[in-house]
Amino acid sequence: MITTTHPFAAIILAAGKGTRMKSDTHKVLHKIAGQPMLEHLMASVAELGPERLAVVVGAGREQIEKAVGDRAVTCLQEPQLGTGHAVQQAEGALTGFGGDVLVLYGDVPFVKAATMRAMLERLHGADSPAAVVLGFEPADPLHYGRVIADDDGAILKMVEYKDADEGERACHLCNSGLIAARAADLFALLARVGNDNAQGEYYLPDIVNIAIADGRTCAVIVADSADEVAGINSRAELAAAEGRWQAARRLRAMDEGATLIAPETVFFAHDTVVGRDVTIEPNVFFGPGVTIADNVLVRANSHIEGAKLATGVKVGPFARLRPGTVLEEGSFIGNFVEVKNAVLAPGAKASHLTYLGDATIGEKANIGAGTITCNYDGYFKYRTVIGPGAFIGSNSALVAPVTIGADAIVAAGSTVSRDVAPGELRMVRAEQLVKPGWADRFHDTMKKKKAAEKKG
Repeated sequence: MITTTHPFAAIILAAGKGTRMKSDTHKVLHKIAGQPMLEHLMASVAELGPERLAVVVGAGREQIEKAVGDRAVTCLQEPQLGTGHAVQQAEGALTGFGGDVLVLYGDVPFVKAATMRAMLERLHGADSPAAVVLGFEPADPLHYGRVIADDDGAILKMVEYKDADEGERACHLCNSGLIAARAADLFALLARVGNDNAQGEYYLPDIVNIAIADGRTCAVIVADSADEVAGINSRAELAAAEGRWQAARRLRAMDEGATLIAPETVFFAHDTVVGRDVTIEPNVFFGPGVTIADNVLVRANSHIEGAKLATGVKVGPFARLRPGTVLEEGSFIGNFVEVKNAVLAPGAKASHLTYLGDATIGEKANIGAGTITCNYDGYFKYRTVIGPGAFIGSNSALVAPVTIGADAIVAAGSTVSRDVAPGELRMVRAEQLVKPGWADRFHDTMKKKKAAEKKG
């Protein structure tokens, strides 16, 4: 955890409708790397240990209230009259709190905890600024508002692009909208913000110019990159953010000792853990909850989520590992095998064309092609237990709940619905019926019939 010197509260603004997303899902709940963007931001805030956390909601408030649960107080902004008005709605949630306040945006999910800490610490500099603004320097400043500051980072003026003169527009230091201030200063300044503008709204950055007019200092610190403060307002921007996140995560995986054969085709989740000397072939997708130990091979076109892979495991190609899968040391899942809520002990293997659901597979057990665990009766799930060294022949159906004993053999094509004792052979097949010459007579009859139809 990155600690802060002074107690602080965070306010996350998430009241916007997000109409450009064209979605029934609230904008800040759209996912990047398998996690809602709001959760990315809350995770960074949590690293700093805030004393209070408030989320300002509006449209779609029920979705956000459900998502944050008891981790934050939600404050309703209705009607929505700008960012300054939004922050004012959280004043009640901060009653009695006299520390610092950090104002963040739910659709700006990748502000780093270290950046937040730097903003808060700057509040306690020798010049005791009334507010600290997070600036950024994009390659193309476009129509962003500008932050005019001196060489020491003291803000001289905040100006919107449309109001800036040519000299001010030449400044590439832009306003991200994120602000830190002491609680008393923040709400006192907000009370003086007016709405004499084209939109008739109350804008949070106006507190800076009000404080400067009072003769107080306001300061700016600069984000490491423009990507850190990029807002997400559309599906295209969501996809671009996903792309940037994935690119950074792939580089990190390789820096930490993994080999990615075609990095641009591998997709990680926000919490994927990858060990050293792991090799990941092309077109592999990781959903949330995956941990991969050292010396694991994940072959091409595999989909893995909610799974733990121990040292020396091999998976794929074309494998699907679903939540609850645990592959212990040296086990093997081959092509077109699906595993769900199952544990494979060391050395166990299912090489191809198999479904293993709700199962425990013993050490060095071998699961033949086409085997399925019949784990669901339409109402409840049942477990299959396969003992160490057991051999399950191809095209077998194991009807759970059922236990196959150690070193037992299930003959190919069997449907097993009762427990098999250790060391036993279980063969469940219908008696074969043999009729010599029947097929030849059938072919002759049908050929003559077909020839007669053609003549007719």
